[in-house]
Amino acid sequence: MKLVGKYVDKNGAGYVNLRPEDDEDMWHLYNIIQQGDIVRAPAIRRVQNVSATGSTESHRVKLNLTIQVSRVEFSSSGAPSSSADQASSPAGSSSAAPTTTAALHISGPVASENRHVKMGAFHTLDIESNRDVRIEKVDGWDSVALARVEESCVPGRGAEVGAVVCGEGTAAFCLLSQHMTLVTHRISVSIPRKASAPGTSQYEKAMARFYATLYDAFVRHIPYTSPSLRAIVLASPGWVREGVFNAMMTEAGRRGDKTLSKALREKTVKVHVSSAHVHSLVEVLKSPEIVAQLKETKFAREGIVLDKFFKMLGVDEMRAWYGPDHVRLAADRGAIGTLLISDELFRASDPKLRKTYVELVEGVQQKGAEVVMFSSMHESGQQLNQLTGIAAILTFPLDVEVVEAEEREAREERRQQETKMLDGGGAG
Repeated sequence: MKLVGKYVDKNGAGYVNLRPEDDEDMWHLYNIIQQGDIVRAPAIRRVQNVSATGSTESHRVKLNLTIQVSRVEFSSSGAPSSSADQASSPAGSSSAAPTTTAALHISGPVASENRHVKMGAFHTLDIESNRDVRIEKVDGWDSVALARVEESCVPGRGAEVGAVVCGEGTAAFCLLSQHMTLVTHRISVSIPRKASAPGTSQYEKAMARFYATLYDAFVRHIPYTSPSLRAIVLASPGWVREGVFNAMMTEAGRRGDKTLSKALREKTVKVHVSSAHVHSLVEVLKSPEIVAQLKETKFAREGIVLDKFFKMLGVDEMRAWYGPDHVRLAADRGAIGTLLISDELFRASDPKLRKTYVELVEGVQQKGAEVVMFSSMHESGQQLNQLTGIAAILTFPLDVEVVEAEEREAREERRQQETKMLDGGGAG
């Protein structure tokens, strides 16, 4: 993402002008833009002109439109499953950028004068890469939104892990970046059951076809020449990954692709997982081999922290709290060591609700706690969302029932004091 322009005063009033460049930038914009914001971006409208003779002519006009946001929709394109990859890569070819593209649609009434569109007319802006988007927040920019803008504009981002989760005859190709896990492609080749003599040759032919299909798909969907790619993960139950690695090294040598051979030798991590499914990436990110290489990346940190929370929940539940109400109680007592919070909570349509989460984050940070913001486009973020989207690892144990009883007593005491004050005022 490029920061084209920015003016935000100390009260949070102002605008930010951003230029998205890739799928992850679209995801950032989806998290930055809220209902009620004023957004200006390029658009195409069909305009009708009536001539002096009364005939009507319709044509499309490119223009910049400003709308007040009533709805924001994001979708990442799915990866088609194919039984064979039709295109083949020439010898010595380098990997192409993935074809996956995310879509971001922002809808709402037109909020500024335009000679082609009436004020108040409803319009949907289809946000495109390399086109500027100007965002102004009616209620002001808060610390979480500004932090997201700053994070999205850090240079040199991109996919940090390319993963192939495979079984016998099946493979899913995934790219993991700081905030997204994208399944870019899937393949499926029918493999007969391994048997003796005649059956074995059919099995070997099918596996050879699978390896060839997988190689071609890998070259097109995993950006192995990218400087930001830190690891290539081959994950499978059993020993399929060993066969995949050996077949790819052999084919790269046969085609003279020295770049791929070097990338495979230096970046490949082979990991055992329980199933040949993309959800196995959660296991992958917790494996010692990957933790050692990626311990400083955001998505690996998410997986480690979530795993720590679940372990704490199992051995000392008084130090593992979750749910908005309970986490706020823990925060009020200064007990939070690590706050786990999903970015989904900050997309709440109710600005008051969003504000409570912003204040919670700022409050625990001021008390020295670590805040880990989970992306709901990663599996770990989706797991946290199933657990209400917010959790905390406490620095000391607290009994939920005792704390809630204390809160009830405090509320009752306040109620009695208010009653006394009212009675005293009436007596005067």
